[in-house]
Amino acid sequence: MVLGALTGYLWPQSADAMRPLGDLFIKLVRMLVAPIVFCTVVHGIASVGEAKKVGRVAVKALIYFEVVTTVAMVIALVLVNVWAPGAGMNVDLTTLADSGIKAPARPLGFGEFLLNFVPASAVGAFADGEVLPVLLFSLMFAFGLLALGEEGKRIVDGIHSISRVLFKMIGFAMYVAPIGAFGAIAFTVGKFGASSLVSLGKLVAEFYVCCVLFVVLVLAPIAWRNGVNIIRLARYFAEELLIVAGTSSGESVFPRVNAKLCKLGVEESVVALVLPAGYSFNHDGTCLYFATASVFLAQAVGIHLSLGQQLALLAIMLFTSKGGAGVAGSAIVVLATTLSSTGTIPVASVGLILGVHRLLSSAFVPVNVLGNALATIVIARMEKGVDLPALDSGLRGNLEIAFIPAAQESE
Repeated sequence: MVLGALTGYLWPQSADAMRPLGDLFIKLVRMLVAPIVFCTVVHGIASVGEAKKVGRVAVKALIYFEVVTTVAMVIALVLVNVWAPGAGMNVDLTTLADSGIKAPARPLGFGEFLLNFVPASAVGAFADGEVLPVLLFSLMFAFGLLALGEEGKRIVDGIHSISRVLFKMIGFAMYVAPIGAFGAIAFTVGKFGASSLVSLGKLVAEFYVCCVLFVVLVLAPIAWRNGVNIIRLARYFAEELLIVAGTSSGESVFPRVNAKLCKLGVEESVVALVLPAGYSFNHDGTCLYFATASVFLAQAVGIHLSLGQQLALLAIMLFTSKGGAGVAGSAIVVLATTLSSTGTIPVASVGLILGVHRLLSSAFVPVNVLGNALATIVIARMEKGVDLPALDSGLRGNLEIAFIPAAQESE
């Protein structure tokens, strides 16, 4: 990012040549988002077993997920409107490319949006890379596998194996992430001047404050209400939070989070249901990112969004936020796809934040992981599925948690 900023400042004529480097990274990740969403959602739901086992725990978990993510978006919308980090950028849209994602000619009506939720064909949903149709198909496929019972378990295992291959491919794509960030920030500085860095810096500062406020105002009271100290919980998962801050992928620590929750005395059956579901449906930090980035981009290109438009965008993002699925780098693609489906904000403007996306993801991905760990404990408390002495002892640091055998991680 530093090299990109210097390149754009010293050689602004190179801006257009640098832009394809950022577009390359977007396309590499976007190529894999749909199949990874499918595999993650299907395995997370279908691996539970019989549909009746989902029952009460799943309903409570989904209600909790939706309430907390809604609150996250409201906090983000309020703060970004008050702080207004993108105001005054006055970006000329004619100078932006669309990164291969085409926006509709006009905003979609509610009826059209519902129709677009259902793909014309399953293959078409994956070919177009549209998150919502893929998510709908994944949910239907998962419950179809549940209905098959034992016969469907072989398919679930196969899907899990495929997802591991896909995540390896994402790992390969992430090797070019620094090149993408270099090209994107060089384009931004070269095309719009060094002053654009001031607005991007305001965005990063505002978003970090937003994440801290969410943890303090939302997660901390929820934790306290359930007998958990949020600071101790964050310390307990400190190593995992640092890992995801560096990798921008919550999936990279899923086995360790699973094992550590069980060590805290959380009932294994609850962890097995709530944590995978949380990775697909409970993206607190990502919702903060979507709401903040959307309004920032509108401010940057000089589009005034009414309260009604922002609330409508919030409602749509409550659905599309489920498509991140813990995939490193996918949040910015899901954001672009969501803007494309609404037409309110030009999808081409997403390139403005690609250069600082890594800084933003270093904040929102740890919030996702911490939020999912807390959600699992909360639902387990509701179900009386927590060994309270073990929970208290573990959070106070009286359990040996520094080493988790590789065999247990794989389990």
